[in-house]
Amino acid sequence: MLDKLSQKESKIIDKLSPKESKMIDKLSQNDLQLEKPKPGDWLYENKEPGQSFREYINSSPVTPNQKQCKIYLQPIGVFSKAQQNVIALTADYLQRFFNLTTVVADVISDTIIPKSARRTREDGSVQLLATYILDSVLKNRLPPDAIVCMAVTEKDLYPAPSWNFVFGLSTFSDRIGVSSIYRYSTKPLDSSNYSICLDRLTKTSAHEIGHMFYMHHCIHAACIMNGSNNLAESDAGPNRLCSECVSKLYWNLKFDIRKRLENLNAFFLKHNLKRDYEISKKDLKLIE
Repeated sequence: MLDKLSQKESKIIDKLSPKESKMIDKLSQNDLQLEKPKPGDWLYENKEPGQSFREYINSSPVTPNQKQCKIYLQPIGVFSKAQQNVIALTADYLQRFFNLTTVVADVISDTIIPKSARRTREDGSVQLLATYILDSVLKNRLPPDAIVCMAVTEKDLYPAPSWNFVFGLSTFSDRIGVSSIYRYSTKPLDSSNYSICLDRLTKTSAHEIGHMFYMHHCIHAACIMNGSNNLAESDAGPNRLCSECVSKLYWNLKFDIRKRLENLNAFFLKHNLKRDYEISKKDLKLIE
């Protein structure tokens, strides 16, 4: 499953647990081949080369240390109690996904974003400029113990004047990102629809934070790191890292693969994310 490595890189792999490396190879049996891109799909519009395991190692990705070891979620805006709950549950999910302590910071008012970095759409809804949030809000607010920080807004986002919207945006070098909860439910959140909103926010959050750990868009298999152009394409993708992307994250964060899957499986079951539960259960069965 891992691509051919140089002697130096092989020594790096040798330092990892052989047991965990075998688990990754077994998990590759559950990798689903990507379907041929259709017009409007991300890979139809963007001819991406992907990122091999070797390329990931050579990128010298950001790695947690004793001082910088926590993931932060930074809410920006005015959130309902149900939305606040989804953000708190997303923090729980991210802690299981990356095996890093995840903290929800105190809410910041979106009045911090000036008129020059917001626009009003034809339907009257307000959008915030994602790049402004990254460069002018988050960059100087990164907590000293944060390895990465991702803002969550309740208003819609756009990355540039020529774009209609964006689900999320992040930067490799600055360890920051932003996502919006705006498009993840068509009506106010309640017990009947919070699961789908939670599924969408967890996937986008893991995807953007994966970028902060220097992971590129995946073209190896169906994966949470696949690019997506629209909500339907994102919804169709699994809440799962393919074996190639697991190998990258495991090499970097050195988590217990079995324990990570058990924790995610329990999360999916608790919050009625049935498809994700069944997928993670199949992965667990492979490594038993």
